[in-house]
Amino acid sequence: MPITAYDLTDRTAFVTGAASGIGRATAVLLAEAGAAVHCADRDAQGLKETATHIKSDGGTAFTYTVDVADKEQVDGAVADAAEATGRLDVMAAIAGIMHSSPVLETRDEDLDRVLGVNFKGVLYACQAAARTMISAGTGGSIVTMASSAVDTSHPGLLCYASAKAAVVQLTKTLAAEVGEHGIRVNAVAPGWTRTPMTHRHKEETQVATEAALARRSPLGRVGEPEDVAHAVLHLASDASSFTTGQILRPNGGVAMPW
Repeated sequence: MPITAYDLTDRTAFVTGAASGIGRATAVLLAEAGAAVHCADRDAQGLKETATHIKSDGGTAFTYTVDVADKEQVDGAVADAAEATGRLDVMAAIAGIMHSSPVLETRDEDLDRVLGVNFKGVLYACQAAARTMISAGTGGSIVTMASSAVDTSHPGLLCYASAKAAVVQLTKTLAAEVGEHGIRVNAVAPGWTRTPMTHRHKEETQVATEAALARRSPLGRVGEPEDVAHAVLHLASDASSFTTGQILRPNGGVAMPW
């Protein structure tokens, strides 16, 4: 069990993108810390597997098949979650998709699709969570998912990086607006992390890609979902009670902004 500052016993968390990757690792870790975890994703089977994992370890999990790009679906799921457990203490808005294309070949529909999930999906989750937390008057923590792409340039990642940069600004703005209600808002900006989303090449190409990326890190490796999940837990817990409007960067040192 975590030390006291990281203990989420009797608290409730909502995690988007919980069917796999960083979202699943986060949902599992928050449950291990004691939270009842509401897991949301479009992938119903993946959600079932995440919930089964949590419950098999003695945790509490609920599932919601949700498209985060649909505001009504997000609002409904968050409202149902708050009603089911009587409170909402943590929102981890993690759901995201990847798209790669050169700037000169990027189509409107590509940009709209990525912004719909990676920015609007985070916005909708933040709005629903903040309204619920303000109404309850008990404060809370909202954690968004940015990327090291906001600190470095990556050819082909215009849509993805632009959406993540927008998430950073959303995080800072919301933090300034809801701090008076005892609500903290922070972002996690991971470096390359080994997830289903980043595993999009043939196996031999994937191995070579990860090896090249690992060489860019002072630590000599790429990230694992659990590396990022621990950053989310820190921001979700009382260990970061004086932290808001910040970006936590578990990126292996590939980007070191002042």
